[in-house]
Amino acid sequence: MDIDWRRYIYSDPEILLGKPIIKGTRLSVDFILGLFAEGWTEQQVLDNYPTLTAEALRAVFAFAKDCMQEEFLYTIPPEAV
Repeated sequence: MDIDWRRYIYSDPEILLGKPIIKGTRLSVDFILGLFAEGWTEQQVLDNYPTLTAEALRAVFAFAKDCMQEEFLYTIPPEAV
């Protein structure tokens, strides 16, 4: 079952210059993704940001997935890896 990220993610030009954020917070999608990229677990994120829910975190990934499907992706040459 796909989560409807629109229930959790929105953008307001008055908050963080319009970056997509989790509703009811000032936590941007890119900030949350950055925590996971740094190795944080879901439980660590939820413990450190108690206003978040597991559903809101899944919405972050659903939003990112939809963005990646619609955007142009740059090819990374094998020697760069």
